[in-house]
Amino acid sequence: MSSHPSLGGNQTVDYVVVHTQQLATPGGGMTEFNKMTITSACSVFTAFKSHDDLSLIEVEWGIYDRTGDSSKSRRAADLARLAINEDIKVMTIRGETSLGRAIIENALSAPDAARQSADWKKLVAGLRFDGFEILETEVLIPARHSWRDDDVAIERTLNRIYPNDVPALDFREAESEIIILLDRHALLTSKGHLRQAIQNFTIGNWAAANGQMRTFFESYFTEIATRLGYKGKPDATKDIRAFLGTVSPPLLLRDYNEWHSNDQKPQFVAGMWARMHPEGSHPGLSEEDDCAFRLHLGLIAARLFLRRFDQRLSPRV
Repeated sequence: MSSHPSLGGNQTVDYVVVHTQQLATPGGGMTEFNKMTITSACSVFTAFKSHDDLSLIEVEWGIYDRTGDSSKSRRAADLARLAINEDIKVMTIRGETSLGRAIIENALSAPDAARQSADWKKLVAGLRFDGFEILETEVLIPARHSWRDDDVAIERTLNRIYPNDVPALDFREAESEIIILLDRHALLTSKGHLRQAIQNFTIGNWAAANGQMRTFFESYFTEIATRLGYKGKPDATKDIRAFLGTVSPPLLLRDYNEWHSNDQKPQFVAGMWARMHPEGSHPGLSEEDDCAFRLHLGLIAARLFLRRFDQRLSPRV
């Protein structure tokens, strides 16, 4: 348990209050969390619970005969399969919810040691990719007796980063559609960079994820321009933007300020390119936030431009 000098010096976290907003599953799907998020949560959850504790919880959830108890890893795997493959609803103190969400809620109460693990890091990254973040708030808990010091609890809140009713912000859906479009048009180099960006993001390699996302951004523009007849240097990003803005019909739209021949005019793609190439180091949480921002921004933009390229090559009636 960590001390919190700002709230009295010697008080320590004796317990954790976990609160999770109840949110509708986007699109009515079986689970609003990706497989990595759920499997990581299962590993974190089972790691700090005893077999007896897990058995009691499984009885409470009505799944006692659905999991093996030979090892923690077996239990974690069985729980993950149930949460991913079946639409199981369980009762918690916050009401009925999906099994996957119930497991994640329990994993959020992990002690300090469990939150140093690789599984916890993957859980946090997975939640980010699902559009969630974990908010931590210090809460002063008055002592029950006058001779005891007050306690400090950490309230962990699972909070949706973006509105859950905007389809364009479903990043798992965005990734899937982008992969389909990259495959359809054999943009395999770009696909490789995107896969590397997501893989590094999920394991917390922020610098590597940023680098691969930046390269992905550059790569798919170069590959698209080449398919449309660009003959210039493959690393001349300004020339490539100009080509995509002047080719007929244009892929980058001047009316939307995506590109303009006048460098003094606002240009979204040039600005995004500059944002993906900042100078300096941003250690700590800001680095994680920045990496998530670049990944989300990159996915939204890529889906727009790849859709436009696809429609150009495959006209819709």
